[in-house]
Amino acid sequence: MRLIHWWYGMLATLVFLTAAAQEPASYRAGTEGFVSEMVRRHGFDQGELVTLMGQARYSQAVIDAIRRPFEAKPWYKYRPLFLTDRRIQGGAAFWRENRGSLERARVVYGVPPQIIAAIIGVETNYGGNLGRHRVIDALSTLGFSYPKRADFFRKELAALLLLSREESIDALGLRGSYAGAMGLPQFIPSSYRAYAVDFDGDGRRDLWESKADVIGSVGNYLEQHGWMSTEPVAFPTRVTDGAPRGIAPAGKRPVKPSISLDRLKAAGIVVDDGHLPGSTRATLIRLHAPEPEYWVGLKNFYVITRYNHSNLYAMAVYQLSREIQATYEAGRKRQDFH
Repeated sequence: MRLIHWWYGMLATLVFLTAAAQEPASYRAGTEGFVSEMVRRHGFDQGELVTLMGQARYSQAVIDAIRRPFEAKPWYKYRPLFLTDRRIQGGAAFWRENRGSLERARVVYGVPPQIIAAIIGVETNYGGNLGRHRVIDALSTLGFSYPKRADFFRKELAALLLLSREESIDALGLRGSYAGAMGLPQFIPSSYRAYAVDFDGDGRRDLWESKADVIGSVGNYLEQHGWMSTEPVAFPTRVTDGAPRGIAPAGKRPVKPSISLDRLKAAGIVVDDGHLPGSTRATLIRLHAPEPEYWVGLKNFYVITRYNHSNLYAMAVYQLSREIQATYEAGRKRQDFH
């Protein structure tokens, strides 16, 4: 028995020493500066914060993950990751199970149930994958040892500690994505503080256990970023001459809608919007596939990209939402028939 305890002790020591060996000098230096800043700017107790941040750990896995995001894939490889039968069926089930909250979110925020369900489906598969990284490790690693976006992630780490103080949340116990996103809707800490809502009225904003809060928070996020309840999201199109005349289509990067539908038509884009006025602003999007796909994205499409700054993400959410809606409505028709 003593030999077993000795072996586990040696293994734990080896793991700690290996992690310490990987830790760059910037990590501890960044920690010290961050603690001083939080004490000065936000009134944290220095001793308590030193103890807390002393338990954060550098993660090479986080650095590796942020260097190979899903959105780096071409559309024809990205789409199958999210447009699966499991996510479609899961979205319809999520809608059925949370119909009241989703319908209330439609009334309050103007966002349809299928869009909210699709975002939660893409983000965490309806809570099935909340992330494996400790949020404090992810944010401190990126804030102190990823110079490319260090300023952004230091601000998110500050927001995490403020959120922890405001909501009585254990900052060390939270797990999420490699970028520090949390809960079913994968809100980063600043978004949690700004857009999460207490939709079930229990006095707390809980994005892990309260499906109502999750639904309301996603709806509020989209509404606050300009969602228009009376306008569609996007529609497929084609180019009559093989390439648009005088218009450079957007690729993976979101572009704010600025081209009128009338101008798109003049450039050889087939616009089959049904009822929108020609002055409606839009973006022409080209998706990389064996045969290029052209889409017209409207304001609501751009709003979805505020959740994740990628046209691939927004298109996956939109297409998944349509499949969820079709499956949900088919199930309702079967129920009505019987």
